[in-house]
Amino acid sequence: MESFSSKSLALQAEKKLLSKMAGRSVAHLFIDETSSTVLDELYRVSKEYTHSRAQAQRVIKDLIKVAVKVAVLHRNDSFGPSELAQASRFRQKLRQGAMTALSFGEVDFTFEAAVLASLLAECRDALLELVQHHLTPKSHGRIRHVFDHFSDPGLLTALYGPDFSQHRDKICDGLRKLLDEGKL
Repeated sequence: MESFSSKSLALQAEKKLLSKMAGRSVAHLFIDETSSTVLDELYRVSKEYTHSRAQAQRVIKDLIKVAVKVAVLHRNDSFGPSELAQASRFRQKLRQGAMTALSFGEVDFTFEAAVLASLLAECRDALLELVQHHLTPKSHGRIRHVFDHFSDPGLLTALYGPDFSQHRDKICDGLRKLLDEGKL
């Protein structure tokens, strides 16, 4: 007997459609205004650090695609009990990373690139484990691309340096708001 699931087919179509439209309009369906502001600042940091508009756009587009796909999976109750526990661990690591980033931004001379890079690597691994059976290897590559880009010690050192203080302050304001609202 052929196994057919219209729910599974609809989920595949939704993920495919949204991945093709990973722009600002679709992002606003799943990403709030504060998150959008943080993403815009991350784009500016990436663009200034890499001196490549295309590379900065690619990493933010990959980040949005991954965020939208994970949101679709969560919204459609695609995660089982063990995966929900893994999602909770991922969220906890992400919160820890955000709080560490805030602390480094607020307290002078405390920044350590290795600490933040390690937390981002742990987030990457937790997310990859969570979506292992739900997303394609191409999406797994996007996850690696995003986390590897932002955990680059050179980029992190530049972000916490004097030249990027304006961007860092806006990112920290957004992270603080997301943490206060319980969205992160």
